[in-house]
Amino acid sequence: MLVASTLALVSLVMPPVSIVSSASVALVTLRRGAVEGLIVLTCSTAIAVVLGFFLLGNYQFVLLYGMVLWIPVWLISIILREGRYLSLAIEVAVLLGVLGVIGCYLYNAEMATIWKGVLSQMVPPNAPVEDIQHTLDVLSHYMTGIVAAASVFGLLFGLFLGRWWQALLYNPGGFRQEFLSLNTHPRLAIGSIVVVGIASLSSGAISEVSWNITILLFVLYTFIGTAVLHTLFASMKMGRYAVPMFYITLFLIPHAMLPVALVGLSDTWMNLRNKISN
Repeated sequence: MLVASTLALVSLVMPPVSIVSSASVALVTLRRGAVEGLIVLTCSTAIAVVLGFFLLGNYQFVLLYGMVLWIPVWLISIILREGRYLSLAIEVAVLLGVLGVIGCYLYNAEMATIWKGVLSQMVPPNAPVEDIQHTLDVLSHYMTGIVAAASVFGLLFGLFLGRWWQALLYNPGGFRQEFLSLNTHPRLAIGSIVVVGIASLSSGAISEVSWNITILLFVLYTFIGTAVLHTLFASMKMGRYAVPMFYITLFLIPHAMLPVALVGLSDTWMNLRNKISN
């Protein structure tokens, strides 16, 4: 409870720390079940609210932040504990992101206008106006999906860290095996291709929503592609060097995630890991 609550406040200054905060809730939920996970979540929220009141003078924001940070990872941890498949937990996390995107557009169909106003306030005063405006016009149409994808990435990293801790304590090596076996059903892959087709062929709000959902589906196939390529590089003679370099490349060059996601999508039908092992 202390780790979750204090690190949640620290993450307001250092956002990556939120992963460790949510992982602590995930660990208790994965090991002890939904009820004890909920107790930790509730008490952590109460502690964070009290600390936020005395340190920041604003408990409402801390309360909302804690709920957004911990409730999704608690739900996904329950699904992983009961379903016992990491790929199912990832699919549900992406589904929550998709529902969030659809909910935003149902609440306000002009999300691009809202994002353009937000992004405009972040532009430096001496920046070239024409270039910046064109970038804002394009980027504002996809910011809902980008923010949702970043939230799902953070949620899943917290879940992965909690699962890794659980494996270290009770099942050494279990998380590695679980992660490298990630896959998804062909029907979901076909549905993803249909969404991309709708985004490409339609226009207006339907196209914009479809592209934002596509960004979230990109998260799912990035993780699957990462598992496939990890298996490939680990099977090489230089595997102990190739695998770390692969992850360093993904961290330093985010554009490399696109071919990784395409590998994850193609693995649905090609079953690349079996071919690598053979």
